[in-house]
Amino acid sequence: MVERTDVGSVIGEETGAFHGRRPRHEGHMVLESHGMAPIPEEQRYGASWRNFTVWFAPNMELSGIFTGTLAFTIGLGFWLGFIAIALGVVLGSLPVALLATWGPKTGMGQLPLARLPFGKTIALPAAVQWLSSVAWDALVGLFGAQAAQLLFHIPFFVGVIIVLAAEGAIGFLGYEFIHQLEKWGSGVLAVLFVVLSVKILEHGNIPTDNTVQGAAAVGAFILMTTIACSGAFSWASYAADYSRYQRKETRSSPIFFWTLSGLAVSFIWMYAIGLAGAKVFVDQTAGGVQSLVGGGFLGILALIAVMFGAVTSNAMNDYSGSLAVQAAGIRIRRDWSAVLGTLLAFILILWLSSGNLSSKFQNILLFTAYWIAPFLAIIVIDWYQRRGSISRAGLARLMSFATLPTGWPALAALLVGFAAMVPFMNTGLFIGPVANALHGADLSFYVGFVVAAVVYSALRKLQAEAAPDWPE
Repeated sequence: MVERTDVGSVIGEETGAFHGRRPRHEGHMVLESHGMAPIPEEQRYGASWRNFTVWFAPNMELSGIFTGTLAFTIGLGFWLGFIAIALGVVLGSLPVALLATWGPKTGMGQLPLARLPFGKTIALPAAVQWLSSVAWDALVGLFGAQAAQLLFHIPFFVGVIIVLAAEGAIGFLGYEFIHQLEKWGSGVLAVLFVVLSVKILEHGNIPTDNTVQGAAAVGAFILMTTIACSGAFSWASYAADYSRYQRKETRSSPIFFWTLSGLAVSFIWMYAIGLAGAKVFVDQTAGGVQSLVGGGFLGILALIAVMFGAVTSNAMNDYSGSLAVQAAGIRIRRDWSAVLGTLLAFILILWLSSGNLSSKFQNILLFTAYWIAPFLAIIVIDWYQRRGSISRAGLARLMSFATLPTGWPALAALLVGFAAMVPFMNTGLFIGPVANALHGADLSFYVGFVVAAVVYSALRKLQAEAAPDWPE
């Protein structure tokens, strides 16, 4: 057995689709052609506080506000709805904060690192991750396109092109461009959304009373907790992507708390003002927000906030999607695969613009997060079975798809865990029998995590006994 050690560099030549040019320090605005290969230790940089801004700015966008209105839609008043939101956001943010600490330890992104337990079967979760990133591109890009349409007085499809081109360019340029965008965007968006928050509160008419009682209220509370959780939780498969350049010796606790704070503050803020203004958000579009703040100069600021927020969020979807493509074994350069997801989002945006947004929000938010619960259980168990480290040789082997183990225990646990979730799901498309019996309460995340953890633990033990060469 090889000696265990944390790794910041990888055996092999700096060639191929997985390697390339990298930024060397904060503010080094160079095209990052480097892909999923580990970042060499001598080229690591970045302060821990950057984990706050990179996880704050992308959530300051309109879909979060409209998600907050769902608490009112399912019958919760402001205070009970706010408690459900805060609880759900914190629960969803904790795994992201934990996984973000793995970036400095390995120099790798989240889906590439998941090759450890999944082996060749990483192709399935990587494909789902990529499709999810395209779905988020479309969901968030829809509102950005509406804002561009109104701001510049152009056709909707031109607005779509403008927003997708801006986000695609940042995703193409890569890591340092994203961190700089989120840093400056955090300040700009905070100011713009303070103005929007004040205008929403000025309207009053906050829904204070619950419209459901008893068991129905409990079911609605649990459902809203799950919806709020899904927003932050859906970032879990991206987490290490934005800390992989940080120095190996960086302490884990600051990364954890900066990440947790960035996610919690932004999501709770957006969801809360959405709930507070639920009665006046009769038009869930960028135009509705412009009208709500009274048009004029404030209306222009609102549209800028919506459009800019879409770009900050979707640039990260494009970037992480590009790493997922490589993790699946497709040897395409990271910067070019980032552009591919942006192009495919165009069609999905046109579908979302067809109407019935409230149910589509809930469907996409939950769909893009359901699979992450069993996935999280698998990668966390595998990580701690390895005592939070991997050898240089093991890390090098991750770069070759051909030498990866089959990873059947991870795939089996993922599928069994997901199947166990189905009866507990509650979406606009499907309500499982258990969720229906529990008045709409969606407990699927917790069930999927526990079932996948139990199954994977057992199967991993069997695999290790049968194959002592389990990758270290």
